[in-house]
Amino acid sequence: MIRRHPLLSVLALLLLVLLAWAWANRQHLAAFPDIIGAYTAKEYCSCRYVSGNPAANCEGYVQQYVPISSLLDDEDARRVTASGLGRTHSAAWLGARQGCQLLPNE
Repeated sequence: MIRRHPLLSVLALLLLVLLAWAWANRQHLAAFPDIIGAYTAKEYCSCRYVSGNPAANCEGYVQQYVPISSLLDDEDARRVTASGLGRTHSAAWLGARQGCQLLPNE
């Protein structure tokens, strides 16, 4: 008598559905690592230099579920560099009318 395992069949089906979803959204998933560092750099810069909040307050403001590996705040240049998920992005304060803007990656 052949014994069937319905739980294994359900798990295999869920795995196939997950793989199909990941393949269909591969471009969006590939962009995700850039979003973490870019969002953190831009929002921290805006919080710190546009709104004028203290550094500790802005660090709590940009905290996310996905942790960042480094956050560098250059107060003299008003430039913020954030690294997360292997990608690094910078934002700089351009002036009172422009606010903060992400800088292109070199």
